[in-house]
Amino acid sequence: MAGHDTWDLAVVGAGPAGSSAALAALRANPAARVLLLDAAEFPRDKVCGDGVAPHALDVLAGLGVDVCALTAGTAPILDLRLTSPRGVTAVRRFARPACVIPRALLDARLVVAACTAGAEFRRHRIRSLTPTEDGVDIDGRFHARTVIGADGAESVVRRQCGAKSAKAGSTAIALRGYTSADPWPAAEQRLVMSTAHWPAYAWVFPVGDGTANVGYGELIRQKPPTRAHLTERLHALLPDCPPLTLRGHRLPLSPGRPDISHDRVLLAGDAASLINPLTGEGIYYAVLSGSLAGAAAMTADPASGYRRALRRVLGKHLRHTDALARLTRTPALVDLATSAARDGRRAFDDLVEIGLGAGTISPALLMAMLRAASGSPLEGSRSLRE
Repeated sequence: MAGHDTWDLAVVGAGPAGSSAALAALRANPAARVLLLDAAEFPRDKVCGDGVAPHALDVLAGLGVDVCALTAGTAPILDLRLTSPRGVTAVRRFARPACVIPRALLDARLVVAACTAGAEFRRHRIRSLTPTEDGVDIDGRFHARTVIGADGAESVVRRQCGAKSAKAGSTAIALRGYTSADPWPAAEQRLVMSTAHWPAYAWVFPVGDGTANVGYGELIRQKPPTRAHLTERLHALLPDCPPLTLRGHRLPLSPGRPDISHDRVLLAGDAASLINPLTGEGIYYAVLSGSLAGAAAMTADPASGYRRALRRVLGKHLRHTDALARLTRTPALVDLATSAARDGRRAFDDLVEIGLGAGTISPALLMAMLRAASGSPLEGSRSLRE
């Protein structure tokens, strides 16, 4: 188009979702012209829990990312300590190790991977999208056949394309900071839930370099809680946490059927409200949805292709997490699930898959919770770190 910088795909937002989208598009068509736009220079910090499940690393490896280079400077997380709202504690080894990669590292490394694959990065803060007969204009400056919005919870692309915002009662808010990991085990992730202000929990995610990502989050109700309230709750649940500098962010939690595409505009990651409503996990959803959107963008009908792909891969999981989020608005069910995880390897693994991957409510997990409710012992109850 005359007077415009023309691209096959423009990706707005260069975080995990955006970089994954660019990588997937170039994997589908190495000759494609892919533009990666972001308002920030990289590396830059991003408020996040920084936890990266092995499921996310699988997606990135499939896109050609060197996972060893991506995780350099961090250490494997082997165990999870889960404390339920009423104090039931389960401590078990992950089936596959997780990791914690500060977003200043993770995002910069993924941008480099995308540019190495052939994407072009430009620093630009977008303000408007205008549909055309053959694509989308961005600020009257760029023209793309397809646009992917991967610009986070406050997505400009989502607002510009008319997609639905997170409905009332489905957004959480969290504070996080970095501190010395000395008070806690080096290879253990810790989640401590609370009946007060439920659903709410604090976390400790050790990076492996002597520091830990520490934070607290809860669901927003009528009005957002204050910073003082969130800070007080963090230290109440983690009394061994020293004073630290905290930054906040909003988390638009996933509905059962997210609004992800409008004509030639696709949404991925936080911009599509793809955040696990049970755990707040978003990086796996980001790289997975980004990769599916990027591949779909190279087809004749990106919107339909993306909707089908996401429904096939995540549809059942999203419906199950949405249903569980509704059921667990009272903490009793979470206490039962934690008891089942404490007493049985299979229940623990199933819960991890629901919270960090694409798992669903399995018959085995339901039976384990029923046995926990009845007080019957479960397999593996004598070995909590098997």
